[in-house]
Amino acid sequence: MNANNATAETRVLLLLAHPALDRSRANRAMSHAAESTPGVQVRDLYELYPNFLIDVEDEQNLLKAHAVVVLQFPLYWYSVPALLKEWIDTVLRHGFAYGRGGDALKGKTFFVACSSGSPSADYQPGGNHHYSMQEFLRPLERTAALCGMHWEPPFVLHESRLRDAASLADAVDTYQATLARLAGAA
Repeated sequence: MNANNATAETRVLLLLAHPALDRSRANRAMSHAAESTPGVQVRDLYELYPNFLIDVEDEQNLLKAHAVVVLQFPLYWYSVPALLKEWIDTVLRHGFAYGRGGDALKGKTFFVACSSGSPSADYQPGGNHHYSMQEFLRPLERTAALCGMHWEPPFVLHESRLRDAASLADAVDTYQATLARLAGAA
């Protein structure tokens, strides 16, 4: 489902943030799987907001209409891509997502799905990146906690550029099964 408006059947709002989706095998395959999963609404933030002018009211209304919020992105310099950071900064406002009167997201589920070009062994003490993926995703986990959301264990697709077709398909199947479970379709 790739509609801009939530329907009664969509439980999961998936915010896709990849600045070069046309060049990404992994995130493109993941987003195609998500679009074909019942109960999932996919929104490509770079397609919707190429000038980074986010419609905060529209995004907040969509968040209120869904039980599960998914952020799908490639890990860029140990963080989220720029537009997703802008989305977080402008949409998850005090009084809406946290703080006094900010309980619009309380009790909802927050799920991160990200890709990394490096093998998982690089994301641990002694590895190339020195820290675990869990540590790099900690700011998002704390964002979920501040908003009163349930943190669903993340899906991380390591070696995204190096996988053969079968390995990528297996990983995407796992991702789609997780989305289906979150959507209540599995």
